[in-house]
Amino acid sequence: MKTIDTLLSESGGDLSGKRVLVRSDLNVPLDGQRITDDGRVRASVPTIKRLTDAGAKVLVTAHLGRPKGTPDPQFSLKPVAERLAELLEQPVLFANDTVGPEAHRISAALGDGEVAVVENVRFNAGETSKDDAERGAFADELAELAEVFVSDGFGVVHRKQASVYDIAHRLPAYVGGLVEAEVEVLERLTESPERPYAVVLGGSKVSDKLGVIDHLIDRADTLLIGGGMVFTFLAAQGHGVGKSLLESDQIEVAKGYIERAARQGVELVLPTDVVVAPEFAADAPATIVSVDAIPEDQLGLDIGPDSAEHFADVIRRARTVFWNGPMGVFEMAAFAAGTKAVAQALTEVDGLSVVGGGDSAAAVRQLGFSDDQFGHISTGGGASLEYLEGKTLPGLAVLDEEAS
Repeated sequence: MKTIDTLLSESGGDLSGKRVLVRSDLNVPLDGQRITDDGRVRASVPTIKRLTDAGAKVLVTAHLGRPKGTPDPQFSLKPVAERLAELLEQPVLFANDTVGPEAHRISAALGDGEVAVVENVRFNAGETSKDDAERGAFADELAELAEVFVSDGFGVVHRKQASVYDIAHRLPAYVGGLVEAEVEVLERLTESPERPYAVVLGGSKVSDKLGVIDHLIDRADTLLIGGGMVFTFLAAQGHGVGKSLLESDQIEVAKGYIERAARQGVELVLPTDVVVAPEFAADAPATIVSVDAIPEDQLGLDIGPDSAEHFADVIRRARTVFWNGPMGVFEMAAFAAGTKAVAQALTEVDGLSVVGGGDSAAAVRQLGFSDDQFGHISTGGGASLEYLEGKTLPGLAVLDEEAS
């Protein structure tokens, strides 16, 4: 892949007069017009700043939420553009369309070192279309706005979409610093991890993590399982799980992973105690029970304190840790302790600690940790998982094609 270093080298370090279309990942959570976690916006800043410092005229494209291919005010990127301006400490123009008259007017008016954000690419049906021609037609319109494309939205590189994939066939394409850094970290996790190597997986469903378990069970030294998905593993061991989340159709799969880990000498760590409650509610009375004594009328909502302490010990001893998925319902204080213990242990790793985006990234910020306490916080939960599953990511593959 050609990088921004390549672009600067080709241009003698001066991008003055060049209009650069940057695909960022600005898909942030909103409460009305208020951004509740600006991590992805902050992560987009270094690449944009590097381009503007070299004199480029930068047009940022991104999506927000899942509009149905038509404009929807609740998914407007306007509040994100305003936050980006604060972080860049310079004005950021905003086009209220994506490839329409306003976008063209702003693109033509941009001065060297200036930045604009165009409206949500998913307001256009061509962005996510399964029809190559429809997607390509929208990419043609995007390409009219600039002379160079920089792919810097790691959270979308697993999508074959117009502003991620097709645009790279239409403009000279380069990888941004964020995507470059993400790939470097993920390569370390899959190809050359320093040992001991611990993988910590949580979240609600085993089925969401099958590919990751399958790919990393051959590479990790220890696999720690928490979150709602753990109850399928406990059921596979013969435990009753009460009203806890259970994927009955995955019990045999979980048994297979337990047996495979034993054969390969991988330590598979499951909780020994859990926090249960009679209902899924913040004010539900919480009780700590052994995993072999979960009451039939209760559901597990967090790993227990003994398990959290053991998980933390294993994590602290590792030299490489990848974590994806909370240990419990961290949004509720009574069921956040397991996730907080795992996050704290990651900050104490003497080596590489990687928080795998999505709910895990949201959890560490909500629980009071700062990004710089971890080796790396991924901006792409789904993209990270697919990479770790060994899948080909279209948004990366196309950059390799164009560089060859």
